Amino acid sequence: MALKRGFYLIFGLIALGLGLIGIVLPILPTVPFILLAAFCFARSSDRLHAWLMTHPWFSEALTNWQERRAIRKDLKRKAYWISGLSFAISIAIVPLVWVKIFLLCTATCLFIYLRRIPEIPSE
Repeated sequence: MALKRGFYLIFGLIALGLGLIGIVLPILPTVPFILLAAFCFARSSDRLHAWLMTHPWFSEALTNWQERRAIRKDLKRKAYWISGLSFAISIAIVPLVWVKIFLLCTATCLFIYLRRIPEIPSE
């Protein structure tokens, strides 16, 4: 049990770090990493989970996700644009064809997943 909690804690900290980097680095999506961090912290650290759920930058999106399994329309649109730009740049830069195909398949799966997430009208 302690090993499982440790795994979730480490994975949550990595996800949080990537999400924070994504705030300043436009090619790295923030929202999926913050959602993943909240998921991991809920299973490993009550203190970190409470901190993340009450953080002024993330609390609204996390609460919407937790209570309604939905995100705001403008946040979803931003996720489409930033993820699309990130994958397009990656596909253009990578020289290996099989990696380009893998990235294209991953992007397609991400966009299908994003499309299925219910939207909350933007205020």
